[in-house]
Amino acid sequence: MFPKPFYKHLLPALFAGLALRLFFIWRFPFYSGDTAYYEELARNWLYHGVYGFYSHGRIVASDARGPGYPAFLAAIYFLAGPGRKTVMLAQAFVDLATCVVAAGIASRLAADASDTTRGRVAAAALWLTALCPFTANYAAVPLTEALATFFTTLALLIFLPPAGVAIDRISSNRELLRAARNWFAGGLAVGLGTLVRPETPLLLAAALIALWFRFRRREYWRKLAVATLWIAVGLLLPLAPWAARNAVNLGRAQFLAPRYAETYGDVLPTGFYAWTKTWSFRDAYLFNWKLPSQPIELKDLPPYAVDSPEEFSRVASLLERCNRVRGITRTMDLEFAELARERARRHPIRTYAWIPLERAAAMWFTPRITLLPYSGRLWPLAESYRNNPTDFEVTLGLALLNVWYVGMALAAAWACRMNPGVLLIAAFIVARTTFLTQLQTCEPRYVLVCFPALLAVCAQLFRRSTQGRPAQTALASAK
Repeated sequence: MFPKPFYKHLLPALFAGLALRLFFIWRFPFYSGDTAYYEELARNWLYHGVYGFYSHGRIVASDARGPGYPAFLAAIYFLAGPGRKTVMLAQAFVDLATCVVAAGIASRLAADASDTTRGRVAAAALWLTALCPFTANYAAVPLTEALATFFTTLALLIFLPPAGVAIDRISSNRELLRAARNWFAGGLAVGLGTLVRPETPLLLAAALIALWFRFRRREYWRKLAVATLWIAVGLLLPLAPWAARNAVNLGRAQFLAPRYAETYGDVLPTGFYAWTKTWSFRDAYLFNWKLPSQPIELKDLPPYAVDSPEEFSRVASLLERCNRVRGITRTMDLEFAELARERARRHPIRTYAWIPLERAAAMWFTPRITLLPYSGRLWPLAESYRNNPTDFEVTLGLALLNVWYVGMALAAAWACRMNPGVLLIAAFIVARTTFLTQLQTCEPRYVLVCFPALLAVCAQLFRRSTQGRPAQTALASAK
């Protein structure tokens, strides 16, 4: 997979990447609210043999979260004891493995080039991912991101050989069998990733849509059917034991972790979520997390959350009732759902186009300082700088770095727009982003799993022709 020129970069890049991750672990360790849930699941599973949470003095089996990350924690606890720093170190090494896999993606995207060019492209991807502060930062928090990113990047690497993305080049049953092994392995990697993050199958959806759209002529249907079958088998193989366990212990064959991480029987304020989905990302995020533990103050309501004085009056009445009962009853939730439907009918373009685009931009163009002790405030520029120059400079620097990554990726994707591997990665990023804009809390960290593949695409800018000019033509493997 890697030509010889690549290997002189391997150890220096990995050591630099390890130093960066150790810096975050040492200086900026972070513990999310979700961290405690995963740790409790891991401890109960390892020490008591029950995958669940304590409730009323006993451990109750649960399927609220997939078992992938708790299994990772339990393995670390078994080998080294229940220390958070140990978990972070393990995640740092997982993240470094992801960097190598991303270099493999970059090398395969440049499959038609010379060994020298492929080595340069792979080395560029390795350095870009090893020194990316956004993914490195998540080694310093016990959350699913590092593990989910590894499985997603691995699956993309498996799908990228010519047989995976160019089935018109399969000319015999032997080659079809070899391609089937690839498709099965890719499905298996996605299945393992699904046990960590339930939205991981979006990668398979993007891959299958890209394949069926590109090779939609009848002559390819048999090969497409084989690809779909083996991908599905690979996906279901690791999920089947989890679904069987849920069927036996909980009475339902649940393959994916629930969308809202709820326990069976929980009553969720889905109408309230639908109402806040008609807002911008930041305000919806802050409001949703207040339920049910904090009161929702009317003064905190963003001005665009209501379209008329009559609607403001209805919302004020609803929020007052919510605060009085410390939660949302079923009747109140239905009223919020009706508000959401009315807003969508009045402004369909705003609801179904502008707000999702705004949420996508908020997820992709952000300084990503969530785990760092900085405010993330830039506006107004002069005032923010006067109040805290260091905070402003760090936030601005990370914001510009994020924009630079996305800009590089867009330029490289355009230059290699006929490359089927680049098209697969683009389809995955679009599918995942579109899905995430429909969540009640579309956090910027949810697109981090795309970054190694994104940086592998960025590395294609380091392809140069024999004259030293940037490559402008499509890759031969796309033909």
